[in-house]
Amino acid sequence: MITEVLAQMAKLAQKQAMQITDDAEALEVKFLYPEWKSGKSYAAGYRVNYKDVLYKVLQDHTSQDDWTPDVSPSLFAKVLIPDASVIPEWEQPDSTNPYSKGDKVTHNGKMWESMVDNNVWEPGATGTESLWKEV
Repeated sequence: MITEVLAQMAKLAQKQAMQITDDAEALEVKFLYPEWKSGKSYAAGYRVNYKDVLYKVLQDHTSQDDWTPDVSPSLFAKVLIPDASVIPEWEQPDSTNPYSKGDKVTHNGKMWESMVDNNVWEPGATGTESLWKEV
């Protein structure tokens, strides 16, 4: 009986997590998102965990063994800020997973904050003064 109640509670929590639209909030409850599986239908906007990384589904599809999230950038976008309390090293995003305004990263020994949404530019590069500020 207790096992059934816990399973129902977990299922409800997972359904509520699926309604979160903000990546930062989703990362706070990353453990609620299911592990990626081959042969499963995924809808755009859905999130899955793969090798302890949270990914967002970019387009509707049925997964295949060779379409894992880490090698299928047309199907999945890695959520780049994995822990809001940790400032990660900058990594080049795709157009599908840009940095958002307020995201902080480290790069070349400095800390940077994105000043705009949809930021795919390298912090500190010439011409990015209006996109990143050193903090």
